[in-house]
Amino acid sequence: MSGQADLFGETTGEEPGLPLAARLRPRGFEDLVGQGRAVAVLRGLAESGSLPSLVLWGPPGSGKTTLARLMSGAAGARQVSLSAVTSGVADIRRVIAEARQARKLGQRTVLFIDELHRWNKAQQDAVLPHVEDGTVTLIGATTENPSFEVISPLLSRTRVFRLEALTEDDLRKIVERGVAELAAQIEPEAVEALVNGARGDARIALNGLETAANLSAGRPIGLPEVEQALQAKHLLYDKSGDQHYDIVSALIKSIRGSDPDAAVYWMARMIEAGEDLMFVARRLVISAAEDVGLADPQALSVAVAAQQAAHFIGLPEAVIPLSEAAVYLARAPKSNTSYRAYGAAVQAIRETGNLPVPAHLRNAPTALAKAMGHGRGYRYPHDFKDGKVEQQYLPDAVKDRRFYSPGERDVRPDSLEPE
Repeated sequence: MSGQADLFGETTGEEPGLPLAARLRPRGFEDLVGQGRAVAVLRGLAESGSLPSLVLWGPPGSGKTTLARLMSGAAGARQVSLSAVTSGVADIRRVIAEARQARKLGQRTVLFIDELHRWNKAQQDAVLPHVEDGTVTLIGATTENPSFEVISPLLSRTRVFRLEALTEDDLRKIVERGVAELAAQIEPEAVEALVNGARGDARIALNGLETAANLSAGRPIGLPEVEQALQAKHLLYDKSGDQHYDIVSALIKSIRGSDPDAAVYWMARMIEAGEDLMFVARRLVISAAEDVGLADPQALSVAVAAQQAAHFIGLPEAVIPLSEAAVYLARAPKSNTSYRAYGAAVQAIRETGNLPVPAHLRNAPTALAKAMGHGRGYRYPHDFKDGKVEQQYLPDAVKDRRFYSPGERDVRPDSLEPE
């Protein structure tokens, strides 16, 4: 072929000796696959001639580097790229000096920083004044939340654009173009395995395709070659179909049934098949409150900490805290009394409607409110022994209803022992 299809769909004419993912590079916004809404805005900014400093935040293989290059070109700017892993303050100073010279010649400079989250405070401080005075336009690419990784002064001078992992349809288009570029044939189940195994990352899909094509030695690329290329079995898991809901259900019921082996197995099935880590983490947090509940209040802290850790470190290590949480929840004692209490309260509300707040519990911020009796007769618990005092807290119509029924496994906050 004389021209090549980009990683995201565009034709470049690169020499065929390059790796497939390198040959498939975009030359224009119109050839990109995915990120439609963000691309439209970014293209408009670049072509308007007023490209601001910005941060592209998204998962690997979502097109951050490609977009930066296209925006620089559309804005008519020279782009200088630095890696946050290997560059230091001296590199920044050199780029700034070159940018000043280019500016005198009427040439704008875009400084692209890959893996911006790895820049330390000194590096970020070094570039800040030059972003502020327009010597360089900064485009940073990061897989981490910039609110946590970029210093506030620099972040306030940039616009953040969130990119999403490429969809399965996006990846199918990219794989199809890769197959055409390789002049190969591929079986449908092999395409699905590539799409599934790539987890939204176009590079993984194309690298896997190229390796699988080499393994197939001229034959149609099949599932075995793709599994070898990705070094993973293709897992049946449709994120929007029955398999998705069945496996999620199995995970929750395994935790509820106190089977740590099954809990880890079903969670691993989800993650290895490409499920969003935060979806898995949310299921664990819900299970901690719903099924473990007051039998072990610490379980919720463990689940939330696992969610935060997984978000912070990402794959592959994110599976470690998630697995710890799944095992902890499965082994923990179980109580759903707090969950049932909420359901009982909702039922009472549906039966009785909007009952008035008892006068002694009402807020009394003004003289008028006090004159109306708001707060009158309220007994302040801290004035009494053990910080407890008997008084009515529910509306009259439901004052004798009980929504929370202590379970024998519920832990009392004052003793950390079961009721």
